[in-house]
Amino acid sequence: MTEEPVADLGVFDGPLATLGGPYNNHLALRAVLEDARRRGAERIICLGDLGGFGPNPGKIYPLLAEFEVVTIAGNYDRSLAERLADCGCGYTHPADNHFAQLSYDYTNRRTTDAERAWLRALPAAGRMTRGGRRWLFCHGSPRRVNEFLWESGSSDTFLERLARDASADQVLCTHTGLHWQRLLPSGARFVNVGAVGRPANDGSPTVWYAFFPAGASEAEFVPVAYDHEALAREMEGEGLPREFVETIRTGWWTTCLEILPAKERARGKY
Repeated sequence: MTEEPVADLGVFDGPLATLGGPYNNHLALRAVLEDARRRGAERIICLGDLGGFGPNPGKIYPLLAEFEVVTIAGNYDRSLAERLADCGCGYTHPADNHFAQLSYDYTNRRTTDAERAWLRALPAAGRMTRGGRRWLFCHGSPRRVNEFLWESGSSDTFLERLARDASADQVLCTHTGLHWQRLLPSGARFVNVGAVGRPANDGSPTVWYAFFPAGASEAEFVPVAYDHEALAREMEGEGLPREFVETIRTGWWTTCLEILPAKERARGKY
């Protein structure tokens, strides 16, 4: 771990919900938060990237306050806080960077000084003790905020090293937008909680988050339906790219595909 602010989340063994990447999708975020509370979640943790992709970023912050969500900084949040020129998403292909820039520029223009100050105060990670195990909450990976941890591209040996170097028995992350989890030979567990801001490239407009019943370390991945058509119309009204709108309506990713490993890309339509 880098020497950046880490939130001490204490000891907690109750029902827990963890979500990633709201991406300005306030309708999906509300639906997920309401679902988590119905399931009895006593704590909710968001792993960052509040902005990007969707419309009207200012609608996200009141929801986080209303549901008392603990929030970890993502790369998007850092860039907005520091008024950087791009999202720092970690893409390398020009096509991915093109659409990421459109998304970032839209959100950056609509982020207030007060919101930037709030983002600037977010911790880089959080640590919790749960069931006697050391849990680490981060955005990309324990070592880098914009590192992509793909299910197919992350070996057990690599994940074991990340967990060991981070002094963690359980690591929760997001950034890729695709949910998965793995129990490693050592007993450590990695959980990528996915993203609630856009679907999981599976042909369904539903979004996903991770729920942990009381005392549990294994995630239950929960699909949540919301009024995606209303969001699509709002995006159109804001002049966002039609490719973004298509993803919301169909559940298939149309942009930021070049970063996907072959196995993950083969599951999608494009």
